[in-house]
Amino acid sequence: MGDGRAFRYEHRRQRLLGRRHFVRRLLLHFTLAAGIVLASLLAGMAGYAHFEQLSWLDAFLNAAMLLGGMGPVESPRTDAGKLFAGLYALFAGLVFLVVAGILLGPVVHRIMHRLHLEEEGPGSS
Repeated sequence: MGDGRAFRYEHRRQRLLGRRHFVRRLLLHFTLAAGIVLASLLAGMAGYAHFEQLSWLDAFLNAAMLLGGMGPVESPRTDAGKLFAGLYALFAGLVFLVVAGILLGPVVHRIMHRLHLEEEGPGSS
């Protein structure tokens, strides 16, 4: 699957992607989503450690809670920390939407593709 088919989706008139290739596509999308979450988590940790002088463990906890949609554990004390926390919270919301799209994209495409194949029938052009 090194030919780029994991991100190049088949046209509605093409055959449905085989199960093995579809699982590979899902794994690639999951890997991309995990990379985005990891990079976002590391950025949040660095921000909390820098602006709020939190330990790496406390910075991890705050960043993970924001990325998970729960909100920070410790309230920021400095103006720079408050600005960072607000911007990071907005960023975390966008990351959630992007990651959801990356993970759901292949599944939604497969469902839509299958519906189009059934709608057109086997001999349609």
